[in-house]
Amino acid sequence: MKVIQVVSGIHNQAAGPSYTVPQLCKTLRQRNCQVELHTLEPLAVPDGRNDYNIQAYRRVEVPLLNRFGISPEMMSGLDRAAGSADIIHNHGLWLMPNMYAYRIAYKRRVHFVVSPRGMLSAWALNHSKWQKRLVWFWKQKQALERAACFHATAECELEEIRDLGFSAPVAVIPNGIDLSSEMRRPPSGKRRLLFLARIHKKKGVDILLNAWRYLENRYPNWELTIAGPDDGGYLSDMKQLASALQLGKVEFVGPIYGKQKENLLLSSDLYVLPTHSENFGMTVAEALAHGVPVIVTKGAPWQRVEDYRCGWWIDLSEETLITCLDNALAMEDQELRSMGDRGKTWMLQQFSWSSVAEKMERTYSWLLEGGELPAWIDL
Repeated sequence: MKVIQVVSGIHNQAAGPSYTVPQLCKTLRQRNCQVELHTLEPLAVPDGRNDYNIQAYRRVEVPLLNRFGISPEMMSGLDRAAGSADIIHNHGLWLMPNMYAYRIAYKRRVHFVVSPRGMLSAWALNHSKWQKRLVWFWKQKQALERAACFHATAECELEEIRDLGFSAPVAVIPNGIDLSSEMRRPPSGKRRLLFLARIHKKKGVDILLNAWRYLENRYPNWELTIAGPDDGGYLSDMKQLASALQLGKVEFVGPIYGKQKENLLLSSDLYVLPTHSENFGMTVAEALAHGVPVIVTKGAPWQRVEDYRCGWWIDLSEETLITCLDNALAMEDQELRSMGDRGKTWMLQQFSWSSVAEKMERTYSWLLEGGELPAWIDL
């Protein structure tokens, strides 16, 4: 089985697909699938291209159009590769690499699989609304109508696909996560509340800061750390908001990756993400995988944190966040650590990359050969 994976870029290390798509390719190759990853330069793969079999292409530098990823070189490369392919699996929407994947799959009569990666949520569709409407009626809607199968990372994304009227099968398979082998840092007196994500308006940083002003003096041993890269110039707005609110125990540490990110997670006591919209929320999974309990809003599909008693899943409002944080920050250290341990066990059981790759491979096989319907596919 030859599978071509297509994603517009993997250079932004803070974006989920930059991690999840290469890891999916790597794990599928370990299962002896013939996999190629086609993307645009630049790259951000720490182990080089060999583990992922990456084919990278230059984009055409066109003023005002650079963001769309125009690359005739990529179009030609996909066309050549698809001659012997069984599946073209596209990740994301709206950009030219996503359109190339569809056009080549249709031309070569190859099964076309689509992972929307959260881009069909109501919040996402309303962001840059008019640009997306133009692309939607140009080619995007047609591409989705002709998909052989969708891949959703959570039940809420399945609902988004169905709400838009698409009837193709949908495989509901979560993203995988790497589990930390390191132990949590021992208590040091100071305790950390961590926000780790892109600093973007959809992530609810403003709601968090407004909630924190009512709590920071009430809990003198707690500090708020906000980590992540600026997205669209929003970071300066959030720093100005923190200053206007006269917050004294907030630290903006910027983008962090690799070992630095692992150390930050291991030294944190509680993770918070008051997001408006997520199809998965990789940073929630990363926190749990490091044994950190989480507070996440209902814009992200993490309702099961309450079933596993490793966090809180709450409505998105300043008042609700204040109440939840007030309860969580008052908890004893050992109680929070027990919650984190339960979360890490959950990640190990259900979110390992080997499990994710097995389900994806069986989905591809079902598309090609038929047979018994896998339990995670919705018809």
